[in-house]
Parts: sequence; structure tokens; C-alpha cells
Amino acid sequence: MTTMQKIEQVRDAKWFSNLTTFIILAYASVLGFKTIDAVETNYSIFLQFADYFVTVYFIFEIAIKMVAEKKFVNFFKSGWNVFDFVIVVITLLPLEQSGFAAIARMLRVFRVLRLFTARPELKKIIDMLIKAIPSIIDIVILMFIIFYIYAIIGNFYFHDLPSGLWNDFLVSMLTLFRVLTFEDWTDVMYEAMEVYPMAWIYFVSFVIIAAFVFFNLFVAVIIGEMQKLQEADMKEELHEDHLKLDILLQEIKSLREEVKDLKKSE
Repeated sequence: MTTMQKIEQVRDAKWFSNLTTFIILAYASVLGFKTIDAVETNYSIFLQFADYFVTVYFIFEIAIKMVAEKKFVNFFKSGWNVFDFVIVVITLLPLEQSGFAAIARMLRVFRVLRLFTARPELKKIIDMLIKAIPSIIDIVILMFIIFYIYAIIGNFYFHDLPSGLWNDFLVSMLTLFRVLTFEDWTDVMYEAMEVYPMAWIYFVSFVIIAAFVFFNLFVAVIIGEMQKLQEADMKEELHEDHLKLDILLQEIKSLREEVKDLKKSE
């Protein structure tokens, strides 16, 4: 086995992915401890060492991924690799001793995002959500239309309510968002019912359409993308099985020919 093959094995190994995940989670804990003044004062050397260790490990990990590619340019053809590279480079910028020290500390938080690329399962989920964006945008547009219509109606009927929740179009939109999140939405409804007893029709219909129907649409889109992802994985596995079967059949064929040749020679 060549050195390049060994590096590729390390890159694709499950233990390497698990190690990266563990280090990222440990670093996330370190960042959390840094927010506690007593801990940062008593363990400042340890926290600084942990920060340096994670920096060195990330450089080592990305170097492994770069070297494992047959061509260096191929590394940047993957969006996830570019994502990793950008995060590592940004956190290496010497900003601690400059006027941008606060920005440097904030950028270190982005290292935790490396967890997305460290776990193949998380990458699949993110890819699934990205593929679902076009459908989600259509649902959001439809949802905005419903919000727009209900906001205009609410402003027209409930403009004079003492709470001021329907003063103008924008405030009405915020009020409807509050209703959508079920944050004391019944108080908003009962206030309107004191003036318009049938106002419950307005609020109940909005909750049914916006909260229940659209929520289920979001769930349906995500489930649909998950099914597509599972089907793609199954097709890939079947393709690999077919390739293995073809190789096995070729080997059997070659063995038969060798047996025939041996019989002829006898």
C-alpha cells in the first residue's frame, strides 16, 4: 500500500471523523467555559493551550484532505471543502493583537460549524435542506400572501383597538406573527371580540391556515427531500452491488477459461 493510499484511508476512516467530532465538541465546551470569568481566570493557560491545540489539529486535518486528493485543485471543487478552508483561514488571521480582537474572538465561534463537515450524516441533512430551499421559498411566498391579506383585513377592522396592535400594516404583520407563534394569541383575539363578537372567525381561520396547513407543508417538503435522498443512496448501493457482481462474473469466467486450458493441456 502506497503512502497516498494510506492518507486516503485516514481521510475516509470513521475513527478520523469521530475524532474530529469529539475535538470540535470539546472546543465548543472550552468556548462556553471562557464566558465564565472565574474559570477563565483560574484556567487561562489550559484554555489557551486548548485553543492552540484545536488550531493545529484543524490545520493537520485540512492538510490531510488536501494531500489525499489526486489533484490539489480537486479539493476546492467541493463546496464543503471550501467551507472548511475558509473557516480555518479566517480563524488563523492575526487579529488578537489588533483593534479587531473582539472580532477575532467572535470568529473562533465559527469553528464549531466544522461539525457539519465532520459528520457525513449532518452533511446529508444540510444538503437535503439546501435542495428543499426552492420549494420552501414557494411556501414562504404563499404564506406572505396570506399574511398580507389578513394584515390588511385586521388593520381595517381592528385599527381603533386600545392595544395598538393593528395601527398600521407592518404592526399588523407583527401581530399576526405573534398569533402564528401562539404567544398569548387568545388575548389578542378576546380584545378584538369585545368590539367585534365574530372576530374569532378571523383568528381561528388564520391559525388553521397559517399554523397548521403551512407547517404541514414545510414538513411534507422536508420529508419528500429525505425520501429522495434515501432513494439516491439505495440506487448508489445497487449500482455498487452490480459493479461487484460484474467483477465476480468476470473472475468466474476467467477461472472457467483457465480450467478449460488446463484440461486441454492434459
